[in-house]
Amino acid sequence: MVVDREEITVIGELPAVKGAAEEGGEASGQTEAEAMAAGRSRRFREETRDTRVGIAREAEMRFDRKVSWGVLSEGRKVMFTTLSVPVMTRLRQAERRVLDTLVEAGVARSRSDALAWCVRLVGEHEDSWLGALRDALRQVEQVRAEGPRS
Repeated sequence: MVVDREEITVIGELPAVKGAAEEGGEASGQTEAEAMAAGRSRRFREETRDTRVGIAREAEMRFDRKVSWGVLSEGRKVMFTTLSVPVMTRLRQAERRVLDTLVEAGVARSRSDALAWCVRLVGEHEDSWLGALRDALRQVEQVRAEGPRS
């Protein structure tokens, strides 16, 4: 589960199917496993829809956040619902030029898409650093909680 200011993301894990990756050749086995994972994810989504909607309604009222759902099947993450939240930022000309270059090159459709692309790229390539930063923030919160009360 991942929680931020706006959203609670719940990702369940489906148990692996024995022998799924063993069937077929290497290339066809991978394609077969991906197809199996996609099919199992779709079936799980349909079979649990009413339950997930009920849980989401309760959680949204209680925690004042939207709930997003996904599943991990055969090592493949499939998100059923996600929230897209507008974020305001101020950028200087050099930073705007980076975004405009991505738009002009066809990497992104808009500055907003270009900025989201940049954030995803940093998240993918700096995952261990971001994880260490989050751990440090948790330690700061713990120390604050143990400190003197005013």
